[in-house]
Amino acid sequence: MPDTLHRCANADALAEALATRVAGQLRTAIAERGTALLAVSGGSTPARFFERLSHESLDWSKVRVTLVDERWVPDSSERSNARLVKSLLLRHAAAEASFVPLYVEAPTPEAAIATLRARLTTLPVAFDVAILGMGGDGHTASFFPGGDRLAEALDLKGTARVLPMRAHGAGEPRITFTLPALLDSRALFLHVEGEAKRVVLDAAHEPGSALPIAAVLRAAPQLETFWCP
Repeated sequence: MPDTLHRCANADALAEALATRVAGQLRTAIAERGTALLAVSGGSTPARFFERLSHESLDWSKVRVTLVDERWVPDSSERSNARLVKSLLLRHAAAEASFVPLYVEAPTPEAAIATLRARLTTLPVAFDVAILGMGGDGHTASFFPGGDRLAEALDLKGTARVLPMRAHGAGEPRITFTLPALLDSRALFLHVEGEAKRVVLDAAHEPGSALPIAAVLRAAPQLETFWCP
């Protein structure tokens, strides 16, 4: 496991530690630049963390929240990452934050890419905090094994900030920030829970690993991983 690993006793302890760390980064960003930009991941893993972070005392009115990636579904769908963020994070103290969704009304992410890229020009280029998750197949963001635009999304010389992604393991079509965009973060965290995912993460650290998360580990030496059994 990496030297930057924070080992937590359980999911509650992880949520506490990560929320404290993220809130500190947001306060620093607000103090230094007047605003803060936070990118979060969806799925089931961050639920406790979102709940804990929503109670942190800081000037949330100066925080903009977006997603690392999104399923191409409206927020009325239970599969929507935006729905998860709105229901668990953007409440309590964090209700004052503004949210920038990655989904727009269009049949496919390809059809909406120009509109979405125009929307994202209103955001700073660099995230103050970006938080990644990881699936059991080694995907992070929407960098799925076998993804139709995986090589493009992981290309460190790529100039696209977001890309559509389709993959067998992804379910719906997706939209995702690219690896260069995510690396342009002042603080980058990886949130992983469970022994099974620890095995995957260990495998990703092996030289030559083809797991998508391995590309992030190789390119982001300052990545901090928060893990619990």
